[in-house]
Amino acid sequence: MNQYKISIMPYSPEFAEQTVAMWRDSKEQAIGQKEMHSVENHIYFLNHILPEQFQIDVAFIEETVVGMIAYNDSEISQLYIHIDYQGCGIGQTLLNKAKAQSSGRLTLYTFEVNDKAQRFYEKHGFEVIGRGHENEENLPDIQYEWIRQNDNF
Repeated sequence: MNQYKISIMPYSPEFAEQTVAMWRDSKEQAIGQKEMHSVENHIYFLNHILPEQFQIDVAFIEETVVGMIAYNDSEISQLYIHIDYQGCGIGQTLLNKAKAQSSGRLTLYTFEVNDKAQRFYEKHGFEVIGRGHENEENLPDIQYEWIRQNDNF
């Protein structure tokens, strides 16, 4: 499944441009919408707003940012994988780290149009608990929840 050597590191602003470029490409492919915020605003959000409530980790293959996750002990705010590296185990690696550091329960939202994300989360033990959260993209979304079962991810 994973022929790549993936390394996970805490996010640092030196990775901002690569991380935001990967994030924007992945999101656009997933929902079919261009990002509404400028690259500069997106970098500001990543460097200053997101870290106030979330741990941010970045996945690398060699020197290339191939994924990112923003999470705390009860919520995953962001999880994006480089479009050229989806299906290689990067998302599972990042998700497992968030699960291991969680309180035993995680919630997240994904867009209803993102079938890949729905299959991914459901495969990894998340269940639908709600629909219709408001978002700036004005797209219907789904709220998921994962609850630890017997110390298993």
